[in-house]
Amino acid sequence: MVNSGYYATGRRKTAVARVWIKQGANNIYNINGKNVQEYFKDSNSINVIEKPFVVTDTKGKFEVWATLTGGGRNAQIEALRHGISRALLIVDPELRVALKRAGFLTRDPRMKERKKYGLAAARKRYQYSKR
Repeated sequence: MVNSGYYATGRRKTAVARVWIKQGANNIYNINGKNVQEYFKDSNSINVIEKPFVVTDTKGKFEVWATLTGGGRNAQIEALRHGISRALLIVDPELRVALKRAGFLTRDPRMKERKKYGLAAARKRYQYSKR
């Protein structure tokens, strides 16, 4: 993958993003061997991914390689943002205040609740008929 650079892991629900960033003048995003436009196909997701760079004024200074597994599209986008933020923190610890204030270093703990026995889903009950 990348010989030198900084590595971090980002997570959201069941999505895991393994992120490598390397200083470089190009604004390269390589996700699972594809370009970011090929992988996500909409500009809004690219804006979400670039937010850590915008907040820290480092846009265009890093090349990003990532492998994404699990979860859905939005969970993968947020896991990638979390991973990029953590990698930027390794590059320069002084960026912590800006990233923390934006909420990019906090892992979103919300997960799907497990199904319980005797119920149709996690909290949904089977239909009750009195008569």
